[in-house]
Amino acid sequence: MGHDHSHSHGLSVTGTAKHRKRLVAVLAITLAVVLIQIVGALISGSLALLADAGHMLSDAAGVFIALLAAWIAARPASDQRTYGYQRAEVLAALANALVLMVISVVIFTEAIRRLGSAPEVQTDVMLYAAVLGAVANLVSLLILRGAQKESLNVRGAYLEVLGDLLGSFAVIAAAVVIMVTGFQAADTIASIVIALMILPRAWHLLRDVVDVLLEATPRGWTCS
Repeated sequence: MGHDHSHSHGLSVTGTAKHRKRLVAVLAITLAVVLIQIVGALISGSLALLADAGHMLSDAAGVFIALLAAWIAARPASDQRTYGYQRAEVLAALANALVLMVISVVIFTEAIRRLGSAPEVQTDVMLYAAVLGAVANLVSLLILRGAQKESLNVRGAYLEVLGDLLGSFAVIAAAVVIMVTGFQAADTIASIVIALMILPRAWHLLRDVVDVLLEATPRGWTCS
């Protein structure tokens, strides 16, 4: 009994905890780019860039929640919680999915409001910030790629960063279109595209979380 109990301690209990250093690195990269993109959006007037920054901020919040959940989940079982705290990771993934949905709705609503009166955008600042975001997201994907099949929360973070990379490409495309044609509405259209890209990923993550909570068979990966 005593021998078995000793194996329940330590951060190796969960997959998220095992890859904590990867998540910390991604969190630092994401927060740095969020600050740069917010400043760039304010200077350039780009809603698409601000939407991308908002999405990346939600990713940073999701990674932080995952790290916090990993710490909680690694705590040993008690008389009140005989199975320990590992479900905390699943609840954190649920929070990530809900945050993604809220962000997408806010972006979409603001984009629709601006469709009829798209302001002029400074495309040089917009383009530089978007390219920087794309590079940062690519680095984060490479960091998480090897761990995303071992943890629900790492998988969620990986999908969010992947969406950010696609969002950055949308902002880059909008900046190029505006530079070449002067079509200012491209910025607003890119914002809508980003919002629509977020929703399916949020739904898939939410569906997987519900499956785990209902003790269904996970789709190719575990929640530990």
